[in-house]
Amino acid sequence: MFTKTKVAALGAAAVLALSACSSDDGGSEEAASGDFPEGSTMAALSDAGSITIGTKFDQPLFGLVGPDGAPVGFDVNIGTIIAEELGISADSIEWVETVSANREPFIEGGQVDMVVATYTINDERKEVVSFAGPYYNAGQSLMVMADNSDIAGPDDLSGKNVCSVEGSTPAANIDENYPDANLVLFGAYTDCLEPLRNGQVDVVTTDNVILAGYVDESDGEFAIAGEPFTEEPYGIGVGLEDDEFRDWINDVLEEIFEDGRWLEAWNADGSAGTVLPEPEVPSVDRY
Repeated sequence: MFTKTKVAALGAAAVLALSACSSDDGGSEEAASGDFPEGSTMAALSDAGSITIGTKFDQPLFGLVGPDGAPVGFDVNIGTIIAEELGISADSIEWVETVSANREPFIEGGQVDMVVATYTINDERKEVVSFAGPYYNAGQSLMVMADNSDIAGPDDLSGKNVCSVEGSTPAANIDENYPDANLVLFGAYTDCLEPLRNGQVDVVTTDNVILAGYVDESDGEFAIAGEPFTEEPYGIGVGLEDDEFRDWINDVLEEIFEDGRWLEAWNADGSAGTVLPEPEVPSVDRY
């Protein structure tokens, strides 16, 4: 089962600002002309006038369903910019909830046209899907109750109950490199929050930016323990061997790194820049 929603208004002001930038630099005008290679994914989506994008619905700052039922956050903003470059308006995007375990299956099965969902690029996943990006570099971290002084880093996880998510790179890292930890897996990171509160688990692990959203919303209840201990480059997942689409998205990313739309997406209402410091611009990996 997966959840869909149409975006009628994506934080209104944020979308209008991003759209204005897009039209100013000519990207949307070019897309609207249908000036894409015949038979390409870009041409098909542009002609259809709609796109289906997979994202998280429970990740504060990156992909979180708001009061109006539409997702907001940095991933949502990046997906919206890419759609606009295809000549597709924000209200013609269909957002599909993707959790860590179903991102590859949804791309393979055609439920989505692309995935923008705190999606770490790694070699194992490259065998199943293709990645554009990265558009952001995160790092695995740990979150504990604010009064927990026992855990300051991954070397303190022996014998601890560590909560993460099925199919995620943080869970795989704990399983492989910290075997003395007791790994507790759920379908979504929000499923780890109540077990952390009631002591069923000692720590939650995922990327630092995801945990920062939960800490920000916890009113002092949660805290980050130590520093990030991995590198997690976030990419945009598309169909395996769809090199034309991947290369085109990479071109769009490099353009928005330069023209300021990437930073505007980061700083928009409900997005990561409202809590986290301004990040360094990543370098696209055209593998």
